[in-house]
Amino acid sequence: MKWNEILQRLLLLLIVILLGFSILLPLGSLFEKAFMNEQGQWIGVSNLLNYMKSPALLQSLGHTMYVSIISTIISVGLAFVYAYGIVRTPMRGKTFFRYTAMLPLFAPSMFFGLALTFMFGNQGFITTGFFGHLPFGIDIHLYGPVGIIISEVVYTFPQAFLILVVALSMSDYRLYEAAEMLGANPMRKFWTVTLPGTKYGLISAFFVCFTLAFTDFGAPKIVGGQYNVLATDMYKYVIGQQNMTMGATVGLVLIVPACLAFLVDRYLDRKQKNVVSAKAATYRLVPHVWRDRLYTIYCAIISGAILVLLLTVIFGAFAKLWPYNLSLTLDHFDFTKVAGGTGWEPFWNSIRVAALTAVIGTFVTYLTAYAIEKINHWKFVRQISYFLAILPLALPGLVLGLAYIFFFNDRSNPMHGLYGSIWILVLVNIVHFFSVSFITATTALKKLDSEFEKASDSMGVPFYRTLFRVTIPITLPAMMEMGIYFFINSMVTISAVVFLYAPDLKLASVMIVNMDDAGDIAPASAMSILLVATSVLVRILYEWATSAMRKRAAKWQSRTNDAQQAVQ
Repeated sequence: MKWNEILQRLLLLLIVILLGFSILLPLGSLFEKAFMNEQGQWIGVSNLLNYMKSPALLQSLGHTMYVSIISTIISVGLAFVYAYGIVRTPMRGKTFFRYTAMLPLFAPSMFFGLALTFMFGNQGFITTGFFGHLPFGIDIHLYGPVGIIISEVVYTFPQAFLILVVALSMSDYRLYEAAEMLGANPMRKFWTVTLPGTKYGLISAFFVCFTLAFTDFGAPKIVGGQYNVLATDMYKYVIGQQNMTMGATVGLVLIVPACLAFLVDRYLDRKQKNVVSAKAATYRLVPHVWRDRLYTIYCAIISGAILVLLLTVIFGAFAKLWPYNLSLTLDHFDFTKVAGGTGWEPFWNSIRVAALTAVIGTFVTYLTAYAIEKINHWKFVRQISYFLAILPLALPGLVLGLAYIFFFNDRSNPMHGLYGSIWILVLVNIVHFFSVSFITATTALKKLDSEFEKASDSMGVPFYRTLFRVTIPITLPAMMEMGIYFFINSMVTISAVVFLYAPDLKLASVMIVNMDDAGDIAPASAMSILLVATSVLVRILYEWATSAMRKRAAKWQSRTNDAQQAVQ
């Protein structure tokens, strides 16, 4: 056996061990704990039976299903019209509307709850009629299902928008021409051509948004009030009551719908790849004055609502004493004055964790994708590795965090030393956001011709030399995109890390929850603004740094296409 082949097999073995250690074994610990009592004795399904007998817990399950379904329907409906206006009409301002729709991605889910508190809370400026300047106010009874649903709609809107933009872009204009020749009016073309052509995207968007809303912790924690959902129940059991076995049981209940949605989404993703043929004609944008104006107004309203939420939190962070003294101050950025405050340390901790997650996560994820996609040995091992790499998509952050407690807090575990350190926060973030980055890397690697590896192997060149000299330079833009994805999501996440941080290693997102619990809404808003500003700034710097790289890639692609046409 050649050394090259030995090294490849060792790499595959290392990948499957790492994935099993960081994903499969912690989940096994969670499942084991769910079937034990507090004394560590095996009791079978007693915890699940007790859960099913508890009216309060069953009510939480009903609440979670209700807010998830309603918020998903609203979010997907709004995003579909928004995406349709951007993709299928020649209206103006598309770039502005597209970037505005992405803004919620840079904010923690608690952010929107804070914005709604300033607007519709008991002292909100809309509830009080702009602090008494209007003869009436609007009370929407924020704290409960209404607040959760609005927050989840804003939180999931960008995800639905991104999926539906792709679905609407994958169209064959020949179908519309045929329908027009048969005398179909615009409404009939919409129902018989547009909707069937985007059905997989719509269903995928529905399940993605449903999973995000079903498993979200931040929004219900801020504006849920006494309206319990599964995520907040799990938090109360683990943090409030220290009832770890019941927390594990709720985790199992929380993971079932997420897994079902994940399986459906994977199936639809495979179906959608074959929806457009290679001979499809690009959709032709035809100006229509009144239609374009209506879509412009609609997109302006949606983007305006997103900007209002952002600006409201910014103003709340600078207002001296909401709502009694609205003069501007920087006092709320002095986090030493809040309960348990340690100044700006949590913010810098978040940057450290996000930076380490981005660097290490990108390297490990790319290496995993390379091993699975480019190494042609041990097909069964690669299939297992692929399954483990995709599995985190179905795992709620709270469930993953609790699984890490059970696994790494066990003193018999040789890696027990990670518990309570910064490295367990980095590891859980890498696993939490692993799947999307893995799919990004796999997609980029699939575009590379396999002849690179075959030629290197025939000439006896080690695979790692081809990897570093050929594969990585060509797929560098995808790697950088993975790094940005890891960094931004690690900055704003709360669910995966809320159980794992040490008292002397608090993160900014955790501090936002703690400050909200203590009634320090303005400092919580200030910390949220810092997270959003940092994420946006990093994204801008990334776009600026990679603009030249994208131009060179476009020229290279153009020369390649010209050469292929000349040969033909």
